[in-house]
Amino acid sequence: MKNVPRDGSLGDLAKERCTTIVATPSNPINRRRSERVMLRMKILVNAENIERKRQQEEAMTQVVNAHGGLMKMQMELHVGQPMLLVNPQNKVEQSCRAVRIDDTADGAFAVAFEFDKPNPKFWPVVFPPEDWNAAGT
Repeated sequence: MKNVPRDGSLGDLAKERCTTIVATPSNPINRRRSERVMLRMKILVNAENIERKRQQEEAMTQVVNAHGGLMKMQMELHVGQPMLLVNPQNKVEQSCRAVRIDDTADGAFAVAFEFDKPNPKFWPVVFPPEDWNAAGT
């Protein structure tokens, strides 16, 4: 084991153990198809519950982009499950599917979802990021 210098810095030890990975055109790790925007808004989720009964639940978005987003909800879903989202502000509907589901500390689920087709206009973003225009809408 190496010693930490007396001045409190990690010195060469930090250089050996820390690696920064940056997304570049030649290294697309963690690169998104469109920029994410933090947006907390209520949306209606229409999906089948685990008993295969059609349910509607109000969920809260956390982060969104032109291709989908992340929402917090109580209904238990499975990866790949289709859903229909409704924006209650403008009544626009958007079909999507769950791509990742995580438990949260409060017993809810954090559901990452992907739109069937990119739709940046689903979200009430006044000045969408520049790359949202390239989403094909």
